[in-house]
Amino acid sequence: MSKLASTFFSKEEKQRIMQAIADAEKASSGEIRVHIDNKCSGEVLDCASKAFAQLKMHKTDLRNGVLFYLAIRSKKFAIIGDVGINQKVPENFWDEIKEDMLQSFLKGDFVGGLAQGIIKAGQQLNEHFPHQTDDKNELSDEISFG
Repeated sequence: MSKLASTFFSKEEKQRIMQAIADAEKASSGEIRVHIDNKCSGEVLDCASKAFAQLKMHKTDLRNGVLFYLAIRSKKFAIIGDVGINQKVPENFWDEIKEDMLQSFLKGDFVGGLAQGIIKAGQQLNEHFPHQTDDKNELSDEISFG
């Protein structure tokens, strides 16, 4: 894969991903981010946890942030939920989303796979952390790059 993390998605694809984030967050107080690295040396959950901390995703009021992490050259990805959402979702919830995303990724549909995963995470956030009148967008919907 010759592309860098920052150029892996086209401008239009980035917009589609950010729209999926906005749609997923619309009915919830939860926060979703997407972070893309070039490489992940070691365990993908360790790399994702580091990005989670760097993005200050643990600083949301209800601890309900969700990170979709991709390392494109390493061909690794992970989903991490903060303690608040992890206490609410079924035990294998993130693994189920990852499996669905993987099926899309194997077909080369990275945008569709990400959007699908984001929407599913948003449904759980909506169920457990519905939008409140005083909610604010605590974290950027922009895709971050390592």
